[in-house]
Amino acid sequence: MQGVFYPEAEYVYTGMAHKASQIFEGSLFDGDVNAIVDFKYSSDPRLTWWFDHHQSAFLTPEDAANYRQDRSGRKLYDPSYKSCTSYICAVARERYGFAPADLDQLVEWANIIDGAQYPDAKTAVELGAPAMKLTLVIEGSKGSEIIQRIIGWMQHRRLEEIAAEPEIQALFEPLYERHVKSVDLIGGRAQQDNGVVYFDLTGYDLEGYNKFIPYYLFPACTYTVSVSPSRFRTKISVGSNPWAKEEPKHNLASICERYGGGGHARVGAISFEPGAVEKARAVAAEIVEELKQ
Repeated sequence: MQGVFYPEAEYVYTGMAHKASQIFEGSLFDGDVNAIVDFKYSSDPRLTWWFDHHQSAFLTPEDAANYRQDRSGRKLYDPSYKSCTSYICAVARERYGFAPADLDQLVEWANIIDGAQYPDAKTAVELGAPAMKLTLVIEGSKGSEIIQRIIGWMQHRRLEEIAAEPEIQALFEPLYERHVKSVDLIGGRAQQDNGVVYFDLTGYDLEGYNKFIPYYLFPACTYTVSVSPSRFRTKISVGSNPWAKEEPKHNLASICERYGGGGHARVGAISFEPGAVEKARAVAAEIVEELKQ
């Protein structure tokens, strides 16, 4: 976008998280140009650009209708793509002839991470690659200052150079220690039954755990379901093993949509209000039983 349309603009990035309530506040659309990437659609007339690839892209039927009526050519949706990055790259290349080679490494890893295209669970969990280290820092950092800086660096520098920055290393080390402990914690709390791994992280600050840990610990499983409360939501995560011997037969986005959530066919989530642990446990139990069939 910057290279094609707005070379002199100031860019500000805001991370989003799914919540039980309406997720878009009016104050978010405070730019001359506003874009949503890899997240739910908004019918706010101040939205300029939208890219998404999730099956569950629309909060309401009205939002879906608003999207279908758009004639700007800048609200773009294709759930056939495994990563939103690959979709954006295809549009930028095919429509606008924009394909900067200096972003190839970043694009390659964004596709791997967003599309869960790791060769195995070991690669996804042991975090050996610089891109994986940066992912841990981005997901685990509090506040936006360092995230804004990383995004700026990523536009001009290689990932291994960014990961070697002293301030990145200082953030990574404690986050990695927490990550290693989370592997042991999940291993101690998880139960596997008929191809489904379930665990409840109530009482532990681990909503941001690595979603591939269950497949690292239980490589023969097909699905995973977990409950993880936080200060702003109670979350159910539902996933399928990318390395399962048999193709999963359930559409996880469709299952999650029944409870107000969504996602992709292979991974989904549901967000309830904070403190709704018993409700989340009951729904998770229903999903576990369905996935065992």
